[in-house]
Amino acid sequence: MKQFTFSDMNRVSGEILEAALIEPVSLTKRGKEKLVIMTAEKYGQLIGQSQTTAYGLSDAPQPVHDELMAGLDELLTRRSDDV
Repeated sequence: MKQFTFSDMNRVSGEILEAALIEPVSLTKRGKEKLVIMTAEKYGQLIGQSQTTAYGLSDAPQPVHDELMAGLDELLTRRSDDV
């Protein structure tokens, strides 16, 4: 599993997301693994669901879109505080 730091998200977020489409990616903070990014399909397999619905930003229902954007904003805010 590839590993990236939270700081890497500012510099190479596209690379991290592309890598997560291939295999789960670990995000570390201060040397400790904090998050894992994986495809919706892989996550569904992990929790035992046979099918998982995945959305892109353009086709997500509004509540899903709003929650995703809020989470991304929070992540970006936290990263800028850490840098």
